[in-house]
Amino acid sequence: MAEATTETTTTEASAAPAASGSTENQQTPEQKAAAADQPTITRTAAPGANRRRTRCPFVAAGIEYIDYKDIDTLERYINEQGKLLPRRLTGVSAKFQRQLTIAVKRARHVALLPFVAENVR
Repeated sequence: MAEATTETTTTEASAAPAASGSTENQQTPEQKAAAADQPTITRTAAPGANRRRTRCPFVAAGIEYIDYKDIDTLERYINEQGKLLPRRLTGVSAKFQRQLTIAVKRARHVALLPFVAENVR
């Protein structure tokens, strides 16, 4: 019963200034006290939006073109099954991801890299 009475009192208090013709931005002392008791809700961006963008490792190293004969570099971007890792995991830019894909395919074709890993065969 006490809760229902409090709700009607709050409703009546908030309706009173609007009915008297005052501006909506002005608050009564009771409303200010009630607003101070309530926790403020802070709006944040989507999860993960605050992360700092990673720079492309090829741009950072100053590489202009990915060579298919550089097996050590290419193996860093291939998982255990022999699949290429996506851009969102490696941080490679779109330009270098296309070059990386072509380089891996060329290295596979000339047998520098396997098409599938040993444990998958």
